[in-house]
Amino acid sequence: MRFESLSQIAALANTLPARDAAARAAALARQNSLTKPPGSLGRLEDLALFMAEWRGTDRPVITKAQALVFAGNHGICAQGVNPYPQAVTAQMVANFEHGGAAINQLCRANGADLSVVALDLDNPTADFTTGPAMTEAETLDAMNRGAAAVDSGADVLILGEMGIGNSTIAAALTSALFDATPADWVGPGTGSDAEGIRRKIVAIEKGLALHGGQNAMATLAALGGREQAAICGAVLAARAARIPVILDGFICTAAAATLHAADPRLLDHCVVGHASAEPGHRRLLAAIDKKAIVEFDMRLGEGSGAALALGILRAALECHNGMATFGEAGVSEA
Repeated sequence: MRFESLSQIAALANTLPARDAAARAAALARQNSLTKPPGSLGRLEDLALFMAEWRGTDRPVITKAQALVFAGNHGICAQGVNPYPQAVTAQMVANFEHGGAAINQLCRANGADLSVVALDLDNPTADFTTGPAMTEAETLDAMNRGAAAVDSGADVLILGEMGIGNSTIAAALTSALFDATPADWVGPGTGSDAEGIRRKIVAIEKGLALHGGQNAMATLAALGGREQAAICGAVLAARAARIPVILDGFICTAAAATLHAADPRLLDHCVVGHASAEPGHRRLLAAIDKKAIVEFDMRLGEGSGAALALGILRAALECHNGMATFGEAGVSEA
């Protein structure tokens, strides 16, 4: 999948694969024949049906789970919005590559193959308080790199991010896309104090004054970063391959929310792994009408909450595929 123009993105909702209603109906019939009262496994049943309708089979399995973490640096850091230097982005990428981060452990525990994609870390985006963060060409390049990283043979895709300053990017995107003041979206990120939060709000207000009122994909270019654009590209490539996606926390969901703002159908194949402790995430989940799988007060990023949710998704499919039906078990139905 390759993107040539930002103006083409919204229309993809009309041509990309849709839910397989027949597979979902067959999976529901199986759920209702298993040795349990219908609906008694709650959201585990919903997740099994979600996997069935996107994988196109009533007995979906996860043979291969792919996790992608995209990393980028941001010109907005010139406004003092980050308590850590931008060098930490590359240092954390090295930590991912050497297996030392939380995401490495969670992927190993829950059976996901992790890849990290560093996006021009030595060339941060522009400061959006003085001009657009990215040109259209830069945005498309990052989207295409995100799409190219997706393994078409995966059964599920986990998405995460790393980038010093990108909690400010997430708050800027959500402020622009969902018509709320920056103060409603800004949180501490990696540990900003009250003065740091104030600087974030001021920076976003300046950015909105310059770039407000644009369509969703133009907003991504004006206020976003390379890792946000790459997440969007990966989401769309996964959709083309009928791969369900688990989004991570606030920053990852805010990136994908630009697609929702372009056309809500573009996120139909996505679930959200966890509800981040970052304060804007719950507001964002309400705006895009999604409910997180788990809520563990996490706010690390890296795809960590999505990787944790993969274990729940695997459990849902183990129940769906492994439980006996009433007939198989010789148990009388009501």
